[in-house]
Amino acid sequence: MDAADTAADSAARATAPEVALAVALTGEQQKFRHTLRDLLAERARPGGSRAAGPEGYDTGLWARLADTLGLAGLALPAEYGGAGRGSAELALACEETGRALAPSPLLATAVLAAPLIAALGTPAQRAELLPRIADGSLTCALAVPGGSLALALGLTGDNTAEHWSGGGRAGGIQARAVDGGWRLYGEAAQVLDGHTADLLLVAAHTGGFARSRTLLFLVREREGGTPGVVRTRRTALDPTRPQAGVELRDAEAELLGEEPADVLGALAATGRTAAVMLAAEAVGAAGAALDRAIAHLGSRGQPQAQAQALAAKGTLADLYVRVEAARSLTYCAAREPGPGPEGGPLALAQALEALRATTGESARLHGGDSTEDQEARLFFQRAASDELLFGPARRLRARAAERTGLFGEVAA
Repeated sequence: MDAADTAADSAARATAPEVALAVALTGEQQKFRHTLRDLLAERARPGGSRAAGPEGYDTGLWARLADTLGLAGLALPAEYGGAGRGSAELALACEETGRALAPSPLLATAVLAAPLIAALGTPAQRAELLPRIADGSLTCALAVPGGSLALALGLTGDNTAEHWSGGGRAGGIQARAVDGGWRLYGEAAQVLDGHTADLLLVAAHTGGFARSRTLLFLVREREGGTPGVVRTRRTALDPTRPQAGVELRDAEAELLGEEPADVLGALAATGRTAAVMLAAEAVGAAGAALDRAIAHLGSRGQPQAQAQALAAKGTLADLYVRVEAARSLTYCAAREPGPGPEGGPLALAQALEALRATTGESARLHGGDSTEDQEARLFFQRAASDELLFGPARRLRARAAERTGLFGEVAA
């Protein structure tokens, strides 16, 4: 038995309880996992150009994911053309896309935008937009001011306590009512898939000091461009998560839903569910990075390499435990009843730490300028990028503790 097998065998024995909990999938879910994994292996192979083209993702692959497997509408109600599945099925899909580091509109459209439209939209807006999201023909992006996505979603702080969307009459993104409609002015710096999305959901501040509040608006892409809207794709730390800056200069917009509406509550509930899906992505990426590290050690036959593999055995076993523990927490959170699972941010914190540790070790073991090293770096970039966008882990835990009153505080 070589060093790689020894590491894997030792890890498997140490983590049997975690594995049993993590992979308790139905036969249908297992079939779905295998079908999705095979498709991603065919179209999003490691080492391929994951972010090629102006869209930043493979449009043909997305069409197959949305049409053949129904990923875009997996969690949407059947009345809107969705599959009506729960969060566990969507988490399973996110784990596989994370494993392949496959860029797609799944996170921005199905995880962030669709739940907000379903929760806040008028019956007419839901009937118009959700079926197009479900069949993959409409992509969306959530635009919030500055770099405050984690705060807007209530992941790292109380989104009702800070003026992240803009305070008073300046700063952030401002909305003003004009002739029965709305106009937006401001900028969002980090909008996932913001350069190509067909529909922008923009969080904006309105009401000045008298009726200060945050609302969500729809900004539709028009042929030839939308007046007052400038989108600029920006270089991202993780090339598999395309980002854009969006400038709004007196841009025409449509209010999502009707006033009064609990916009901040809907954002926070969406954030807690999104945390589960992000955790699933991170678990998938961490598992793939760990598999690659084990395979790399097993492929080296020189005595020095064998010694290195033996030295790494304990580290890989420990990382295996961390990944499987994060996977278990993620699926436990995905199965929580009710809107916005409270376990989501805690699962995300655990998964981000497992991803960072696993990808760091994988990058260290690969070393050099080989193709394998470049791929290991992509996994490491995903870990660093997600920490910046949605973390850090310590703040996710602190906010979760505050919400649940873990330390005797009143939940926000």
